Amino acid sequence: MVVLKDLEEYLVTASLPVFWCPGCGNGIILGAIVRAFKALGLKREKTVVVTGIGCWGKADDYLRTNALHTTHGRALAYATGIKAARPELTVVALMGDGDAATIGGNHLIHAARRNIGVTAIVSNNFNYGMTGGQFSATTPTGSYTSTSPYGNAEGEFDLSQLVATAGANYVARATVYHAALLENLIREALVHPGFSFVEVASSCPVYFGRYNQHPTPVDLMYWWKEKGVSPERYREMTEEERVGAFTIGRLVDRQRPDFSVRYRELQQAAAKAEKRRDDSASGR
Repeated sequence: MVVLKDLEEYLVTASLPVFWCPGCGNGIILGAIVRAFKALGLKREKTVVVTGIGCWGKADDYLRTNALHTTHGRALAYATGIKAARPELTVVALMGDGDAATIGGNHLIHAARRNIGVTAIVSNNFNYGMTGGQFSATTPTGSYTSTSPYGNAEGEFDLSQLVATAGANYVARATVYHAALLENLIREALVHPGFSFVEVASSCPVYFGRYNQHPTPVDLMYWWKEKGVSPERYREMTEEERVGAFTIGRLVDRQRPDFSVRYRELQQAAAKAEKRRDDSASGR
C-alpha cells in the first residue's frame, strides 16, 4: 500500500492540506497523478506540469516537478511550445473544463489535431467553480448554475468525444469515484505516444452539486458511481437508462506518429534537400 511518505518525492507535503473546498474532487485527481508519477518512476527534472487558471490550476503548487502556471485557457498553448522545443520531456497540462474547453477550446482541438505528445488531464466539474459557479462549455443542457438559474439553454461538449474526433492518440475518462481506474488511465496516458487526454468527472458540491439536487459530496459520489459505466455496459442500456450516463475507461488507443516524430522527419528531409543544393552549386 502506498502511504504519504512514499509520495514525498513528487508531492509537496508541507503544503498540505490542500486548499480546495471539502468534498472537491481535485484532491482525488492530484493523488492519482502523484501515484502514477511514482509508479512510473518519472524523473522530476524531466517532467513539466503546466497549469492555467481556476481551482484545478492550483495543483502545480503541490507537485515537486518543473511547473509553469499560465494564463486562463492557454495551458495547452504553453505545453505545446515546451514539447515542440524539448520533445524528450514529459509534459503534462492540468486544466479545468473552463480552462480547457470554454476559454481554451481552440487550443484543445488543435493540440489533438497535431497529436502533440502532451498529456492533458481535465478536471471537469461542469461549471466555473472558482469564480462563482457560472455555466461552462460542459454544463449539461438544462442544468442549473449561478448564471442559468432557470436551466442552461446551451448544448454541452462531450470533451472525450471532441478530442477523439480531432485526432488524439489516447482518450480516456474516469470519475473521482473510480479512483483506482483513474490512476491506471493516467499511467497509460503518460507513456502513450502522441496527444493523450484524460477527462475526470469531478465533484463541485459547493456550486454544481447544490444547484442540481446533489447537495453533498456523498450524493455526488453516488451519482458518479451510477452514471459512469463501461462502454460495454453502455451499449446494453436502454435509451431511458442512458439519460445522464456516460462511458468511462480507455475510449481511444491509437498509434499514429506524433508531432515530434513527423517534425523530425521534415527536418531531416530539409537537411538532405539543402545538402543536395549545396553539392549541386559546388559541382560535386
